[in-house]
Amino acid sequence: MDGVINQDALGTSTVYIQAKRYQAANIVQRPAIDAFYGALSREHADRGVFITTSSFSEQAKVTAKSFSIVLIDGLELTDLMLQFQVGVQVKRHYDLFTIDEDYFEIE
Repeated sequence: MDGVINQDALGTSTVYIQAKRYQAANIVQRPAIDAFYGALSREHADRGVFITTSSFSEQAKVTAKSFSIVLIDGLELTDLMLQFQVGVQVKRHYDLFTIDEDYFEIE
C-alpha cells in the first residue's frame, strides 16, 4: 500500500491507497488488484482505492468490483486533478464571448 487516509480523527474510517505511475501502454492487470486486496485483508480494511496513470484491464476491473475496490485510471485522475486543482496551476485564463442579441434592436 502506498497511502492511508483517515477520514475521521479517531481513525475509525480509513481508506487505503495503491498508486502506480505507469506509461499508457502498461495496463494494470488482475494480479495487481489481487495483491492490493491481500494487503487490504491483512489490515482488516474494507476500503481501498487503486490509482494509476494508465488504465485497467477488463479482468482487473471485474476483480476490483468484486472486492469493492475503487479504480481511478489516468483519465479520471486528470479530471479530478483539474476539478479540485491538485497538482496543477492555471497558466492562462480565456474568456469566451457570444453576441447578446437582446441588446441590439433588430429592424
